[in-house]
Amino acid sequence: MDKKRKQARSERRQQEKRKQQIRNLILIGVGALIVVGFLVIPNLLPTDVTAAGEREHPLANDNAMGNPDAPVKIEVFSDFQCIHCLNFYESTEAAIVNKYVPTGQVYYVYRSFGPFLGPESQAAAEAAYCAGDQGKFWEYHDTIFANYESGNAGGYSTNNLIAFAETAGLDEAEFRSCFNSGTYANRVNQDYIDGQSMGASGTPAIFINGELAFAGAPSVADFQNAIEAALAAQ
Repeated sequence: MDKKRKQARSERRQQEKRKQQIRNLILIGVGALIVVGFLVIPNLLPTDVTAAGEREHPLANDNAMGNPDAPVKIEVFSDFQCIHCLNFYESTEAAIVNKYVPTGQVYYVYRSFGPFLGPESQAAAEAAYCAGDQGKFWEYHDTIFANYESGNAGGYSTNNLIAFAETAGLDEAEFRSCFNSGTYANRVNQDYIDGQSMGASGTPAIFINGELAFAGAPSVADFQNAIEAALAAQ
């Protein structure tokens, strides 16, 4: 009898041990799910979107502004994740556009620089070109920079880029169809190829009549001087 009781107690202890192991595994699994949730969910949900300030976009046509036959053509290769591109957008771009584009002196073109700073650079550029299908490239361009995310993975997540579309006044269903199908993936990749072939190695890279004028964000005064020189040379 003693032997049987000892065996029964031993079996009960083994059963309790197995149950405790199972409970520990469940607790570990739940804890892991909670950690993953904290890390992943914020990047899946759209952030609060800041509306861009009102800007003039004279003679806007897709990713360009101005008269294609203007004597000076400016191409800006840019990356929406680039801090120097943000500085250029905030301090210089509007002043140059407002001074030279409405007068017919400058044709101003925005080009992406492909996946230069990562996959979200590519995604944001594709999204901006999709906005161009609805005649709102520049509104979307401004909204992206108004919600600039530096080094924050997920800042230009799919959900956020769709939220930007609503803020920029786009038809969301049409935008989703364009963006989700990768309509402009090849165009963005070609931007990168073209920029490199022209001499760009970083962003912003600013070309005036096909020549690299600035590798980086120029001041308004320096940019004006370069444009005036190009106009004088015509």
